[in-house]
Amino acid sequence: MGTTKHRGPQKLPGKPNPKLWVSAVPFGLGKLKPKHIRDTMRTIWNNRDNLPYATRILTQGVCDGCALGVSGLYDQTLSGPHICTTRLNVLRLNTMSAIKPKRLHADIDELRKLSSAELRELGRIPYPLIRRPGERSFSRLTWDEALDTIAAKFRELPSEQTAFYLTARGITNESYYAAAKTARFLGTNHIDNASRICHSPSKTALKRSLGIGASSCSYSDWIGTDVLVFWGSVAANNQPVSTKYMYAAKRKGTKIIVINPYREPAMDGYWIPSIAESALFGTKLADDFYQVNIGGDIALMHGVMKIWFEMEQKEQGSAIDHTFVQEHVSGYEELRAKVNSQQWEELERSSGLTRERIQELAELLAKAKSAVFVWSMGLTQHRHATDNISQVANLALLRGFIGREFCGVMPIRGHSGVQSAGEMGAEPSALPGGDFEERNVARLEQLWGFPVPRWPGDIVGVSLENALLPITHPRKLNLYYLSGGNFLETMPDPEFVHRALEALEVRVHQDIILNTSTLLDAKEAVIVLPAMTRYEQPGGGTSTSTERMVYFSPEIEGPRIEEARAEWDIYADLAARVKPGLKRLIGFADANAIREEIARAAPEYDGIQRLKQKGDVFQRGGAWLCEGGVCPTPDGKGRLIPVDIPMRGVSGEGQFYVTTRRGKQFNSMIFGEKDAFNGANRAAVLLNPEDAKRYSVADGEEIVLHNTHGTLHGRAHYADILQGNLAVNFPEGNVLFPMGVYESPAGIPEYNIAVTLEKEQYYLHRKDRKYSKKGSLENNE
Repeated sequence: MGTTKHRGPQKLPGKPNPKLWVSAVPFGLGKLKPKHIRDTMRTIWNNRDNLPYATRILTQGVCDGCALGVSGLYDQTLSGPHICTTRLNVLRLNTMSAIKPKRLHADIDELRKLSSAELRELGRIPYPLIRRPGERSFSRLTWDEALDTIAAKFRELPSEQTAFYLTARGITNESYYAAAKTARFLGTNHIDNASRICHSPSKTALKRSLGIGASSCSYSDWIGTDVLVFWGSVAANNQPVSTKYMYAAKRKGTKIIVINPYREPAMDGYWIPSIAESALFGTKLADDFYQVNIGGDIALMHGVMKIWFEMEQKEQGSAIDHTFVQEHVSGYEELRAKVNSQQWEELERSSGLTRERIQELAELLAKAKSAVFVWSMGLTQHRHATDNISQVANLALLRGFIGREFCGVMPIRGHSGVQSAGEMGAEPSALPGGDFEERNVARLEQLWGFPVPRWPGDIVGVSLENALLPITHPRKLNLYYLSGGNFLETMPDPEFVHRALEALEVRVHQDIILNTSTLLDAKEAVIVLPAMTRYEQPGGGTSTSTERMVYFSPEIEGPRIEEARAEWDIYADLAARVKPGLKRLIGFADANAIREEIARAAPEYDGIQRLKQKGDVFQRGGAWLCEGGVCPTPDGKGRLIPVDIPMRGVSGEGQFYVTTRRGKQFNSMIFGEKDAFNGANRAAVLLNPEDAKRYSVADGEEIVLHNTHGTLHGRAHYADILQGNLAVNFPEGNVLFPMGVYESPAGIPEYNIAVTLEKEQYYLHRKDRKYSKKGSLENNE
């Protein structure tokens, strides 16, 4: 934990810099780009029935979009107002009225005709609901009836047959903590969250490499660093306000490098609406793109280090910070031996880059006095993801890019509620204040006054698998309590997920809106509970940003869904009904009482109890973790970890590796059919034109991707993506990925896989086609 405090918001330069302009034509006329003014006008129109309330949310509340941590219209990185289309899109979830009874209680098959986006447009869930087997529509319940029914089921079942899940949509630290405590109070460790599905490898790898579980630096370190590397992260698309930080960094002379299979247009150039110069002429963001194979990042990093060790043979200190390594790093010789054993032929084949290109990146980083490495799901959603992140940490440790200004490693978060989920204990292997070390468990048992179950809990994927276990199995999941989320549109193999959700005896959906998973059947009952948004919660709430800033978001005056309740209050009430004799151990007087308890349960959050008013904030751990190179590890040193190059598993004609990407959406919530940056629609399969030529596939032609797990029907969309690689939209592409394949040790599902590409006409008429010797597909008629 560092002692240096964050330096606060910086000012942007006043004079424009035409060298950074994308185009001299104002507003990017004639170019494919987001229409920020149009989108803003649409937001105003959509919120026209509650404009004063919408304005108060934007100007007083902490953003419930990405985890940059914008409070009101301001943050701790740059002075001046910040707003983005992602936040504007999400805004309507907070201001819309309740679903009309006629629609809410319609025949279930009529509701099932609607997509999640259409269900979202119906409005908020107004009151508790239930639907039993054979019933054609939801019926209304009182809160007492709903919670008593759920409580009775908890009492009936062994704790191993119950589970909790929390999504990230605006959920506060208070709700995460209450859920984590409730789960243990009820005797289960089966509790998981959306953060772990996205960034569990980041936490796992950073823990083993550096002893930390979050970003080591702050966003302000981007501004002035020599090199800013985005690894498998499209921040301009998923965290749009970050483009202001990139703009500020460019004005300070920072080089921005993007490592990604697809040359994402949003990272090439962006029109930043809240900076006049950029809004008019755009800003060139990336200085260079290194287009790697999907899964080729470890090989690239091996190549970079191999160049460094070659440079060291010629001149000591030309690439490695030996002073830092000797004082603050262990495992140097083991890593060097592993890197030197790598063959260039394999490094080039796996990475998809030539030795010359890898050397360019290696020399750039070797000459840099500072660098920040930023990554997202392009590195984490692999079956070798933990090794991906440890390899990033290896680079940072060898160069001493840890624990000082303008340096660090940052897993950037795409949702405002995810950074703290594990820190609050809403994970199967985590508790507030630490993991399941006996000392931490005993400490919490003394604080809470009840025993904490010690048996290992299941991650969400395993919980879904357990729903399909035989009825006599002791770990068959029978009750799943879901706070938000839609596994049908976030997890691999939607058909499997559909079966698993309907195999549950009781399924509880605690949410603000309906989605497609809410409408599925259950063996005994589907119960729906209306939750408050973060802006409605009495006493306000807190959230933790990517850079570990803990912000207070106040309760905001405005219209209310009459029967909606704060999520932390629902958990406490439920727990008290399950074990009324122990009610005194689980209830909270108010939100501030939860914050007081969090400060005791998770000592690193000491200070959260003092957050009570709009604008209150503190940074957990200071500006830099591992400050001065001292890591919170047993020996105080960072650990270099040798890792192997993963096998890609692509062979044969028509074989490609495919990954998913996000476009015109927020997590699984889709806000448009057309990507504003590349013009692709939801059915698009991003395909290199040379690959397309090889298989005689025209731009826009119907094609099929298939493997043993599933089939995706789409349309070819020519794009600047590395040959041999494809990209499809999330969640549409999830049909190609299997359930039951998890990265070890972090347990993240597989979201990158080998597929066969075919023209749709050949796929549908397989007997009438053949592969030519040249590899092109030919009709055999």
